[in-house]
Amino acid sequence: MERLIQEILEAKGFTTFRGPEGADYGIDILASSGELGFGSPRICVQVKTQDEPVDRPTLDQLIGAMANVNADYGLLVSWSGFKQTVLRELPKQFFKVRLWDANKIIEEIFDNYEKLSNETKAEIPLKRVWMLHKED
Repeated sequence: MERLIQEILEAKGFTTFRGPEGADYGIDILASSGELGFGSPRICVQVKTQDEPVDRPTLDQLIGAMANVNADYGLLVSWSGFKQTVLRELPKQFFKVRLWDANKIIEEIFDNYEKLSNETKAEIPLKRVWMLHKED
């Protein structure tokens, strides 16, 4: 999942860094704009693939990691969604953190599919289909 999120961010024009597997201290991906990645915004990304929704301590860990790397923003990604404790915190973090759940990940795949690597396209084979839509 980390590789997919990294590719989506790259397709959106970000330069990314993904550290080695293991203890990541709340940082899975770093992303920044600009050719070399020295521009703003600087984004710290945490990706969770557990079977249950992400809880508040994970959000707090991301916010701490953002401060450690001087990130402007944070992106918390969870296929399983987020617990109410995280959602209740969102108004306070609106200008700093975004959440991507399964629906948002799928939306981003659709929006950026053409720019994803051939390897990812082989793992997620989609075909664009055009249909005639008749207005009511």
